[in-house]
Amino acid sequence: MLIGVISDTHGLLRLEALSVLAGSDHIVHAGDTGDPAILDRRAEIAPVTAVRGNVDRGAWAKQFPKTNVFEVGDVSIYLIHDLQELDLKPEAAGFAALIYGHSHVPKAKTKNGVLYFNPGSAGPKRFRLPVTLGNLHLHEQRLEAEIVDLTR
Repeated sequence: MLIGVISDTHGLLRLEALSVLAGSDHIVHAGDTGDPAILDRRAEIAPVTAVRGNVDRGAWAKQFPKTNVFEVGDVSIYLIHDLQELDLKPEAAGFAALIYGHSHVPKAKTKNGVLYFNPGSAGPKRFRLPVTLGNLHLHEQRLEAEIVDLTR
């Protein structure tokens, strides 16, 4: 199973991002969508789980929670925009992964048996940071993380 993970689009949905997400069985948006049409476009590809980020304001954004929990297969995943707002221990709660955004820095790190995954930013380029999104490959109950550079 393939889970496409995207964050910090800030109102920009790149064609390259749509191309990478096209084969996804599930899509996750880790906040700072910036435009509700972006989520609608992704929902045409696969089911979407999303959270609200700090730039997601207005009536449309209220439908998205600050955190979300979802299951893919037998794997539970916790979703939050800003890791600094985390108020639980993912390993104690039994999560296989914690997906977050906000920093625009892609990262995949396992800590206490939990995959901490930030797909980076797929929106407007900022500073010298890459423009990326991520994929999570689910094999039985094991997740493998992949960062995809959209500028290559």
